[in-house]
Amino acid sequence: MAQAMNDLNAFMDNQEKKTVDASKKVRIGIIGCGWIAGSHVRRLLKLPDAEIVAACDLVPGKAKALMDEWGIEGVKTDYASHKEMIDDKSLNLDCVTVCTYNCQHKDPTVYALKNGLHVLLEKPFTVTLDEAVEIMRAEKESGKILSIGFQPRLDANMKMIKKIVDSGALGKIYYIQTGGGRRRGIPTPFGTSFIAKDTGGIGALGDIGCYSLDMVLNAIGYPKPLTVSGYTSNFFGTDPNYSNYVKTGHPEYAKAFEVDDFAAAFVRLEGGIILDFRIAWAMNLDTPGDTIIMGTKGSLRIPSTECWNGTVGGPMSIYHEVCGEQTRTEIPIIPQKEDVFELKMRSFLDAVKYGGTAPVPSSQILYNQAIIDGIAKSSALGREIEIEIPEI
Repeated sequence: MAQAMNDLNAFMDNQEKKTVDASKKVRIGIIGCGWIAGSHVRRLLKLPDAEIVAACDLVPGKAKALMDEWGIEGVKTDYASHKEMIDDKSLNLDCVTVCTYNCQHKDPTVYALKNGLHVLLEKPFTVTLDEAVEIMRAEKESGKILSIGFQPRLDANMKMIKKIVDSGALGKIYYIQTGGGRRRGIPTPFGTSFIAKDTGGIGALGDIGCYSLDMVLNAIGYPKPLTVSGYTSNFFGTDPNYSNYVKTGHPEYAKAFEVDDFAAAFVRLEGGIILDFRIAWAMNLDTPGDTIIMGTKGSLRIPSTECWNGTVGGPMSIYHEVCGEQTRTEIPIIPQKEDVFELKMRSFLDAVKYGGTAPVPSSQILYNQAIIDGIAKSSALGREIEIEIPEI
């Protein structure tokens, strides 16, 4: 295990940034110009072969305001919809990034794929499993690249988790506990788009729960989910006395809150693996627990973070036996030398330019979405349900 850690550290120390051919620009359109779109723009401006040529938003003037904020000139923004922008063939678009509300992910993604464009779709994949399936069918028909925005997967420590599992050091995996959350972290500083049913669709479950699921499911090879017993609640979000509402002067947000602020589930996966999951935007606790991957040869403890941010909260530990003696091997934190969000954009652009595969393929995130969808349905029914995934 020490050798595996040394190998990865050496790789991180010795890797050099790939030379970028800036003479071959990737022409990009941005769909949805809210907060997350600004994160896309900021990183794209650092990439010499990225060219933002168009942007659109359902709110008049919002696309132009975003471009003005970043001082980008010459970008066409006078579109009333994503269809108008995609239909403008004078743009010669190569791809789009979809940064809309959760409930609006499907339509622009499907339309872009059907019109021959590659797509980088922000997380969560969708709100429902049916929407994800419809997108994947359009992807399959188009032959274009569809990558989902799970940048935490590119963190060096996340890669180490998968490396440990793949090494066989844990043996057969049979139980996983994962989740995370925030003590007070309902994202209302950005208005009500995250908390309204017709825009957010799902709350903490999709916003940060999808990341937590990907951390462990990617590590173990994304086995198919079979059944789920799920629970959701929104005790904090619907309370006008919730401290963050009071501090920001918006107690009326409690009336607008229509999604979950906490979710938990017991999921059975193929291969006899049990997944015990919990996630929160708000709770009376610092953390709902560390992530634990238990195996027949060893178990891995991944410390939680105070506010789930896509990495680990401290050195990881492997609990195992050596020569019949119980011992613990500490895995030090690996410094992440590059911005993982920028790496997300870079990897997608490289796939578009050179005909590569999706950095985060929809075929994996489909299972992630199936679990999220299953938790919501199970909670509404008040019982365990089977997860049925349609053929693509």
